[in-house]
Amino acid sequence: MSRTLPVRQAEELHKSIIAYLAANNLAESATVLRQELGLGEDVFDAATTKKYEGLLEKKWTSIVRLQKKACIMDLETRNAELQSEVDNATPSSLSQKNKDPVSWLPKPPSRHTLESHRASVNCVAFHPRFTSIASGSEDCTIKIWDWELGDLEQTIKGHTRPVLDLDYGGPKTGILLASCSSDTTIKLWDPADGYKNIRTLSGHEHSVSAVRFIPSGGTGFFSSGNMLVSGCAGLKKPPPASSTAEFMATGSRDKTIKLWDARGNCIKTLVGHDNWVSGVMFHPGGKYLLSVADDKSLRCWDLSQDGKCVRTLSNAHEHFITSLRWAPAKPKDTPAGNGTANEGEGTPRRAAAALDISDAQIRCVVATGSVDMTVKIWAN
Repeated sequence: MSRTLPVRQAEELHKSIIAYLAANNLAESATVLRQELGLGEDVFDAATTKKYEGLLEKKWTSIVRLQKKACIMDLETRNAELQSEVDNATPSSLSQKNKDPVSWLPKPPSRHTLESHRASVNCVAFHPRFTSIASGSEDCTIKIWDWELGDLEQTIKGHTRPVLDLDYGGPKTGILLASCSSDTTIKLWDPADGYKNIRTLSGHEHSVSAVRFIPSGGTGFFSSGNMLVSGCAGLKKPPPASSTAEFMATGSRDKTIKLWDARGNCIKTLVGHDNWVSGVMFHPGGKYLLSVADDKSLRCWDLSQDGKCVRTLSNAHEHFITSLRWAPAKPKDTPAGNGTANEGEGTPRRAAAALDISDAQIRCVVATGSVDMTVKIWAN
């Protein structure tokens, strides 16, 4: 066993143990220990014994006090976070926060921690119809999970370098999974055929770091653009649903998040993260922007309050957070996860029918992936 204490501290510990044994009428044990350590009467006399007699108990009780102090500090930090939430809440939001999905935000603990990858998780993507989520990793694999049950369903191999990004999309009747990698390729996988690789696209000269399908109304996501433009630009009311107003959010290594309008004007800069911002995502209800970063935190920004940060999950993961996704919406008249998959749609499981935006309801489920090799599901 390697020595962890310096020589002087080790000697003091040995003397303290011997003095403790002697004080508790364990003279034989004390004598044996002195002999093994080579501490004779000339080195460890009666005066030395008296000096070290109560030292071990004092050290032990001081450790207990430090542990209690650390626990109190953790409780004070948590209390401050809760107080911040109360300060930023209105009476109506307090009464409705557990009922109205538009106001739902993730909070600890996570419902599931999915573990199987052998290296950092770089990306996650929700299936738009089923309770499936895909995760891509530095171990060059893609894993398919049931986020409702927390079970691993399938491991997909095909890329020769780390998988950097994932996205589900395509037509309602033929949803595909797209992946991109440091091997410079983009691959398309068919969930209806056991995630068979149906196409490999080449042309990039370096790592392909991001892939997104063009969003479709049939995927079940709410169009939150008009509400967000209203909040950021300070309009008195949101533009009508038929408005063509568009916007985008960007996260940067400069630790900031910027909101842009359709003409390329920066309408807001959000500052708060302490490290590289790695992912941003708008709340389907249109009121919030969520972000994750290398500072291990998940932050929630209220765009109706001029982009004020209203919630911070300081240690959402144990390492850098690399990805962030919100689950697709569900029909208002269908319980989450109920129903049976249609024939030809891949592995049988509970599913939601193809959705129209007007018939959809926000699903309070968020997923994050991290360098700590885990995927976390944050759910109501």
